[in-house]
Formats: sequence, C-alpha cells, structure tokens
Amino acid sequence: MQATVSRYDAETASGAVLTDTGIELPFDAEALTRTPVRLLRLGQRVRLVTTGSGASLTISEVHFITLP
Repeated sequence: MQATVSRYDAETASGAVLTDTGIELPFDAEALTRTPVRLLRLGQRVRLVTTGSGASLTISEVHFITLP
C-alpha cells in the first residue's frame, strides 16, 4: 500500500499518512524502528506494510518508495 505523509513529529517519530484510497492512518515509532527510515517529511511518498483490515488496519512498517 502506498501513502503520503500527512503528519510527522520528529521528537516522537510518530505521525500519520494519507493512503491513496483516502484513509488517514496513524503510525508510531515502532513502524520506523523496524526499517532503515529515521526521518520523514510532510508530503513524502511512502510504502506501507500493514496488519489487520477495516477499522483494525494498522501500520507495522514505513518504507521509502524507491524507483528501479
């Protein structure tokens, strides 16, 4: 799933993304510590690894989108 960073707090390493389907999903610092990502900026495009579905959908990892 891909999304755009809509909120980010560098102190807590938490924030939210807006998915391409229009859903805003929050993430916590754990979603970043599982990946090499350490800093995000507003408007940045990211790829998400999620768990659950529907109302229980959560972000487990946030990755940068890299072009081949």
